[in-house]
Amino acid sequence: MEYDERLALFRQTRLNPFDRGEEEDGPQGGKTPPQHARPELFSGTRTHSSDRTMDLGLAEDHFSRPVGSFVASDIEQLKLAIEECKKLILELPEHSERQKDTVVKLIHLRLKLQELKDPEEDEPNLRVLLEHRFSKEKSKSVKQTCDKCSTIIWGLIQTWYTCTGCYYRCHSKCMNLITKPCVRSKVSHQSEYELSICPEIGLDRQDYRCAECRTPISLRGVPSEARQCDYTGQYYCSTCHWNDTAIIPARVIHNWEFEPRKVCRSSMRYLALMMPRPVLRLKEINPLLFNFVEELVEIRKLRQDILLMKPYFITCKEAMEARLLLQLQDRQHFVENDDMYSLQDLIDISSGRLSCSLTEIHTTFAKHIKLDCERCQAKGFVCELCKEGDILFPFDSHTSVCHDCSAVFHRDCYYDNSTTCPRCARMTERKQDDEPDVKEA
Repeated sequence: MEYDERLALFRQTRLNPFDRGEEEDGPQGGKTPPQHARPELFSGTRTHSSDRTMDLGLAEDHFSRPVGSFVASDIEQLKLAIEECKKLILELPEHSERQKDTVVKLIHLRLKLQELKDPEEDEPNLRVLLEHRFSKEKSKSVKQTCDKCSTIIWGLIQTWYTCTGCYYRCHSKCMNLITKPCVRSKVSHQSEYELSICPEIGLDRQDYRCAECRTPISLRGVPSEARQCDYTGQYYCSTCHWNDTAIIPARVIHNWEFEPRKVCRSSMRYLALMMPRPVLRLKEINPLLFNFVEELVEIRKLRQDILLMKPYFITCKEAMEARLLLQLQDRQHFVENDDMYSLQDLIDISSGRLSCSLTEIHTTFAKHIKLDCERCQAKGFVCELCKEGDILFPFDSHTSVCHDCSAVFHRDCYYDNSTTCPRCARMTERKQDDEPDVKEA
């Protein structure tokens, strides 16, 4: 049989590989089986390896969009073909070439069935639903899982979307079934953590239902397994809780513990979005933490020094042109206050990364003020108590700053001084001298 004839025969039998049909009259009046009874893949004759591509159905595009509309019978015929293909795989010798070819054919049939069930349509590139902003994905090879139905997204033949705010992923066909609002809206409206460690209320208080979708759950796994979220303390079903892990803020603040714990999907997204937000005021939540974590004391001192350097930079033309403060653009709160921390800050403090990077930035800032810039050097101080030594700056480690007038002195001179601050005394005297002039006027 020539190649064109075999290809034509295969095309004739591809869509109905197991339709046996009625027997036809042979040339001598006898009964002969129809040629479309079974494709060559399941025939008893073996083909050469060079013909395997044609036999497996790869000569045609199984993934092309069907022309016209398919009726329900096409899907039913493919289902029957898949079932018979499964039976044949079990009947064939283990690890034989025919069995391998049959497995490949089964994969093609299943993909064809999926294509008919979920045809590609002209979907919009952007859809808004429950404050989600879903963007149509173009990736065909990355393996993802639908957050709604918990099944694999086959990007090659299925349309899927990702929320640009909370990265919620789902099939196009699951869009109208979504009931979970976007987590980013919660972050925008309620930027605070649960600061109690695993505040469990019990399954009975939840009426033995998932805290999110209200599916019946139990600890025995019937009808669905109850999984506890270590962040909220509540129980969820396996659809809403995939055993993802995250660092719990309450455990970090109270126990300085950074071991990831199992959390539900919504908590995982919320914690990920809240990670860089500076919403933790440690000296109010747990001030004793500074007594036990030396790294926190070091970081607090560096931040206080940077705040003292900031006035030099915002009045220095060279510093503004060099954009020195932009070295802290990823931690903008470091140039605004010294008591607010993000969860990411605490993680980096524990690992030692923040101490190294912040010390390097501190050194760069100090070098500009004390060595590189004459304008900044001119804004230094001379100790008025001893009137000796080099120019002093408020961020030097051996200096002390007057809380009233911000004058800078040697630390030893400041604490040994029994009188008041000389600068404060001058300012008070000047103010008293100006008062009679005001009264006379």
